[in-house]
Amino acid sequence: QPQLKESGGGSVQAGGSLRLFCEASGFYRTPDCMGWYRVLPNGEREGVAAISSAGGTASYSPSVKGRFTISQENGKTTMYLQMNSLKPEDTAKYYCAADLRDDLRCHYDLDTRTLWNFWGQGIQVTVAS
Repeated sequence: QPQLKESGGGSVQAGGSLRLFCEASGFYRTPDCMGWYRVLPNGEREGVAAISSAGGTASYSPSVKGRFTISQENGKTTMYLQMNSLKPEDTAKYYCAADLRDDLRCHYDLDTRTLWNFWGQGIQVTVAS
């Protein structure tokens, strides 16, 4: 059974940094696309970043571009989200997601077009002002 497990969340002061981890297991092959989305305190869902496993191409929401970096380890079973210069508006529950459809454009806004195939339980990030 494919699973995604997030870790590394927590609380930080504005301007600080956190690194989120996502461990993928149970997949019969490497997902074509992996990414992060978040659910804000008002319930709004927002795509954050995505990375294509084939070429490592990354994309970011304009709200995090230049501050967040998405990456994968060589084996592509672990994904990271390095979050720098955090702002109170980054406070949200962050979800790791993966997709096996190789004909789908791997982009941070994937979930505006369709649902991700798989997602984790989510992890809380709180940024205090």
